[in-house]
Amino acid sequence: MEQDWKNALAALRGNLETPADETEKKIDEQPPQTMTQKTPLTIVTDRKGRNGKTATIIEGFTIDQDRVDEIARKIKQKLGVGGSVRDGEILIQGDHKEDVKKFLNSLNFKVK
Repeated sequence: MEQDWKNALAALRGNLETPADETEKKIDEQPPQTMTQKTPLTIVTDRKGRNGKTATIIEGFTIDQDRVDEIARKIKQKLGVGGSVRDGEILIQGDHKEDVKKFLNSLNFKVK
């Protein structure tokens, strides 16, 4: 519905190009680039210092922090869990080692 009024406005102006908002959305929907990640990632589960609660930790990122944040957000959304990013590591609440490994492999990351 939002698209309809943008097309109508563009037609009235004689400008049939796509609005800038659409172009930005298409760029944001693309998967993160992994070209600069040379080394494989390590996935470990840990319970120390967490009051007995299990956490999945993804270590070894060599890409920029913005991409790590984006990957963490997508993992948390896909698994429906909480987590955080600190010092280039992604911490996911719970034992999700296999699910995280499958997801990272789908993004063309090498995982140990």
